[in-house]
Amino acid sequence: MAIPGWETMSQAARDAAYNNNLAVKNSAELIERRNAQAAAFRQAHPAGLDVPYGPAPRQKWDLFAAASVTSPCLVFIHGGYWQRNTREDFAAFAEGIMAHGWSAAMVGYTLAPDVSLTAIVGEIDQALDWLADNGVARGLAAGPVVVSGWSAGGHLTAMALSHRRVTAGLAISGVFDLAPISQTYLDEKLRLTDEEVATLSPLRLPAVQKRLAISYGTNELPALVADSRDLHARRSAAGAPGPLLPIEGADHFSILEELRRPDGALVAAARALIA
Repeated sequence: MAIPGWETMSQAARDAAYNNNLAVKNSAELIERRNAQAAAFRQAHPAGLDVPYGPAPRQKWDLFAAASVTSPCLVFIHGGYWQRNTREDFAAFAEGIMAHGWSAAMVGYTLAPDVSLTAIVGEIDQALDWLADNGVARGLAAGPVVVSGWSAGGHLTAMALSHRRVTAGLAISGVFDLAPISQTYLDEKLRLTDEEVATLSPLRLPAVQKRLAISYGTNELPALVADSRDLHARRSAAGAPGPLLPIEGADHFSILEELRRPDGALVAAARALIA
């Protein structure tokens, strides 16, 4: 386990070890600001919103095409422990990379408990299939595709790295071992099986030999910091490429500012993946 003493830890302590909203005292303010920025960005970029890739209500894209269809494309997967949030609330994080001539595509997916984590991973794969087949007609994704995501989206990024259309990945503040998650309050909706822990934990799977930048904030919860460091170490030992990028002073929510700003460290990291 990533946390020393996990086996003897109380249930309350285990829950707190993964509760980012509780750990970041101004999380509500940061979330409100994020959502307001996203609403403004979507209003300013109405073309390409709410494009379905499947029949379920959340199986939709927000597509922000660059001037050239061959420009690199950043696919962003939102977080929320696979059971909260929407793609719409993260639209403003397209802003930073688009300032450099990239396209951006924000993907939605069905949340737990309506579907299992196995199904969620499958939906991201389905969405990337759709992008491979239909992106060019929508004006994007003829060039390199970098998949990125935050928190649960960081996990889904690592799982999506092997997709045929993905060039490289940028996992931000991800969770990469599901075993501890299955023993916290988060499992009330996820209902993880032993098979899912074994087959959907990037730390328990063979390393994908594509570039994956792994980033975390130095002020994040120790469990998430450990997961990022451990995944990078495991990949490095297997010869898989990609840097480890600690963001000094960032917490689980403020780290995303480095993706929203054109001069942000995560924007630079995404660009470096295909340099």
